[in-house]
Amino acid sequence: MTGTFTPRWPVVIFDLDGTLADTVDLIVESYQHAFRTVLGREENPDIIRSWIGRPLSAAFRDHSPEHAELLYDTYLTWNSENTERLIRAYEGAREVLVALGEAGAKVGVATSKRRESAQQAMDLLGLTPHISALVGLEDTEVHKPEPTPLLLALQRLGHSDPSRAAYVGDAVVDVLAGKAAGMATVAVTWGAGVRANLEKVRPDGIASTTAELHDLLLAPAVS
Repeated sequence: MTGTFTPRWPVVIFDLDGTLADTVDLIVESYQHAFRTVLGREENPDIIRSWIGRPLSAAFRDHSPEHAELLYDTYLTWNSENTERLIRAYEGAREVLVALGEAGAKVGVATSKRRESAQQAMDLLGLTPHISALVGLEDTEVHKPEPTPLLLALQRLGHSDPSRAAYVGDAVVDVLAGKAAGMATVAVTWGAGVRANLEKVRPDGIASTTAELHDLLLAPAVS
């Protein structure tokens, strides 16, 4: 990733969980703790992974509406207490953010995670200095796959043209939200999403490594 580069899009907005932050195991274990505590059983981990990218409250309402509030509260408490222990960095992810900033791109995050939890994750992984706008769960009334959070992040970055922006995420809802917003879309395969499912929704690019992501987002500068 050495050399001088120019951004392919002047604005790049990222999902957080499974894209910039390796929180998949943390999320699965948080769900399982909530299910064990409240329902006395666990859930299929593959089903849990398919929920990543959606707001927690919606997943719990769909799964067990009569216990949704208690499941949600139990999840949040355990997740907050165990984030520092279980969160991991994706090798090279922070460097992609650094390279985008050095190339003059504006970088934001639009996530279905609560702002407090998202900020905690970004701080722990050293991502915060490289992100100029954060849109979290509380910032919009509707969430991915609706485009509203992405468009709000674009607005907060001072841009109004989604066609000159890209959204990067690991889930089908991320690609769908980016398309609905009128942005270019890049899917990554190291998170919770299944590559075959990502391919079906036809993102503009798919990266299996952070080096590939770098090359999808940045082009060598022409001297």
